[in-house]
Amino acid sequence: MSNPSERSIFLDAIDLPAGEDRNQFLDKACGDDSQLRRAVDQLLLGHQSESNPLDNPRAEWVIDEELFQQLVSQPKISETKDLVGTRIGDYKLMELIGEGGFGLVYVAQQQEPIRRRVALKIIKPGMDSRDVIARFEAERQALAMMEHPHIATVLDAGISDDERLYFVMELVRGVPITEFCDHQRLTPRNRVELFCDVSAAIQHAHQKGIIHRDIKPSNVMVTLHDGRPVVKVIDFGVAKAIGQRLTDKTIYTRFFSMIGTPVYMSPEQAEMSGLDTDTRSDIYSLGVLLYELLTGTTPFERERLDSVGYDEMRRIIREEEPPKPSQRVTTLGDRLTTVSASRGAQPDRLNGLISGDLDWIVLKALEKDRNRRYESAAALTDDLKRFLNEEPVAARAPTTAYRLQKYYKRNRLALLVASAIATALVIGIGVSLWQASQAIIERNQKEEALQAALLAENEATKARQEVEQFAKRLEEANVLMASGRAYEDANQFSAAYADFSQAIEIQPSFYLVWIQRAKLFAQLSCWEEAAADFEMAAKLGSPTDEPSWWGAPQLFSYTDRDELYQSTIENLKQSQIADKAASWNVIRNALMDPQSDIAFKQLADESELKLAEARPAPNRKPRFEPDSIRRIFEGGEPRRPQGGPPPPHSRGQVQWTPRGAQLYITGLAQLRAGRFERAIELFQKVRKEDPGWPSRRLVHFPLAIAFHHSGNAKTAKAEFEKGSREMNRWLASFADQPESELPIAWSDFVEAQILSDEAHLLINGTQQPVDPRLQSGRLQNLKMLKGL
Repeated sequence: MSNPSERSIFLDAIDLPAGEDRNQFLDKACGDDSQLRRAVDQLLLGHQSESNPLDNPRAEWVIDEELFQQLVSQPKISETKDLVGTRIGDYKLMELIGEGGFGLVYVAQQQEPIRRRVALKIIKPGMDSRDVIARFEAERQALAMMEHPHIATVLDAGISDDERLYFVMELVRGVPITEFCDHQRLTPRNRVELFCDVSAAIQHAHQKGIIHRDIKPSNVMVTLHDGRPVVKVIDFGVAKAIGQRLTDKTIYTRFFSMIGTPVYMSPEQAEMSGLDTDTRSDIYSLGVLLYELLTGTTPFERERLDSVGYDEMRRIIREEEPPKPSQRVTTLGDRLTTVSASRGAQPDRLNGLISGDLDWIVLKALEKDRNRRYESAAALTDDLKRFLNEEPVAARAPTTAYRLQKYYKRNRLALLVASAIATALVIGIGVSLWQASQAIIERNQKEEALQAALLAENEATKARQEVEQFAKRLEEANVLMASGRAYEDANQFSAAYADFSQAIEIQPSFYLVWIQRAKLFAQLSCWEEAAADFEMAAKLGSPTDEPSWWGAPQLFSYTDRDELYQSTIENLKQSQIADKAASWNVIRNALMDPQSDIAFKQLADESELKLAEARPAPNRKPRFEPDSIRRIFEGGEPRRPQGGPPPPHSRGQVQWTPRGAQLYITGLAQLRAGRFERAIELFQKVRKEDPGWPSRRLVHFPLAIAFHHSGNAKTAKAEFEKGSREMNRWLASFADQPESELPIAWSDFVEAQILSDEAHLLINGTQQPVDPRLQSGRLQNLKMLKGL
């Protein structure tokens, strides 16, 4: 305990009964020193705890939300705030909350299309070198590739008016994990449970081919959701991609530059040799973080590393073995009382709470030889869960042979000299049978250790080869996919189909290629084939709420894949429909099946609200081209149909919806909600307010359905006939030139077919036959794609 008065006040206070007498004594003893008072209160709380903190499961944690909010509200930085109050894109900068090597992080208020608070990261003024921009884009791409509840989500990206790169993430109002655990006085068991969320997030990043390379408390934040702690891993600014390129610019790690924070750095990172880092470097950093959560300190003290030279610091990290966590707490001295209190334990019990299994788990993660560490973050998580479940852990104490090998490497010269002296003594006194037998046993042990080392090396080599082969196949598939998109943009559909199909053969588990080929099929009206490829992408785990899936629900409904349609809509419902920020396309996708259990009235109310907030300017160009920042996330150039406007379902993350489409979608939502008069009013406004919208003629069929339900059979039939004439004109053009683009988007055309069938059944009482021109054009396009 660094302050002597803290100890004396604590010892005097425990003699007084808890209550008003003790509080009066503490007020007088501590005076205005709030920091001293808080430290004494923590010691008293730890002293009063009579139950075993390990008996409290995570669901019963008591989180002091008031204390947490005080921590969050404390100022973290005092740097310049010149940009506060300015606007970047749709975001107004409100508060500077963080600063890295090259980026500034602000709390920003998004103004449109929705109002919300976000975190905006932008390159510092004057830090626009090629190397810095490349690292900034790498972090942006790394975060965009990942989707995990414990990794901060990317929402937007772009270039400011002064040509500085920025991207927008969800706002994480939290504190570093070590600070959170200490102030909430979480037990070692509670800390392990929270840490499992961190390792799960890192495992997700590794599966996406991303190495964080700078895991430390300030990059692992904890916030509260409904009173429960939620971990968020942030700052992939020095992340490294495996087997894929994060940015078109070159990221050049300068000669003898050190990436990461030394106290959390793995030996191979500190070595800076030709040995490349891999995911196991993150395993080491996770081990350091777990060590600090358990003991209150890192394996190597920061003060020691700061006080030595550069080469000595690297030697310590590479060669010195840290003490076990349970041993380290016994050397804390006066700090032991404070550290124990922040872990809800008595000082003489903390050692026993973390000794044994936790010691071996941490030391396995901190192995100098990365081949002896956990092979993945998932393996580390599984071992920690075995500890929590009172099951045997996979981590084992080092074998005798392995410790002898380590001892030999540290004392090679001394052992050689001792061996020479022993040999001379043996020659002088003769070799006995007992000594000969011991030598044979020792030799056998060394041979067994050597065989085990060779076997481990072979297994590691085999595993690396498998990873390299996977990365190579993934790279080849990415190249083919980019080539196929280029051919598709040039209307060379046969070549695009060949590249997409070859990429599927090389890497059939890569769901993005299936989606690309599905969109090519759909563009050429091969809807059965497009639906089959979308279905395969869903089976491979593709998220169905992304823009690349817009139009897929219409395909599933049209091709009678009812179960897949329902599951896709359910995913949309869970991810976005309940959110007031649901996009127009998400709402539209949920309106195809009138028998669905979707809350149509909720969708109708939401679309009316969005319609009222939108400005009725049908000829206004979008702030960004719909596809303008796709290369930030995927690489490559935006796709544009020849001689036409941007496609309504672009690959980018920024989407502009025409006024006519907004009215149409709102009318369709009101139709499904049973509000037929309002639906008719909205459908009739489409052609008046946005006569230039290419798909404005879609309103005939839903208008016919609305008039029919309103009891106006004559007008319903007239609207149906108008729509049928438009459909006939489109199909006639398609029959003459199947490869040419339709006058409307393919998803709109599929939607028109669905609504036409629904209207025909209502008005005529019979199923509408399939037009033979669709099948004829489909067969011609399939022959063209396959070169027949």
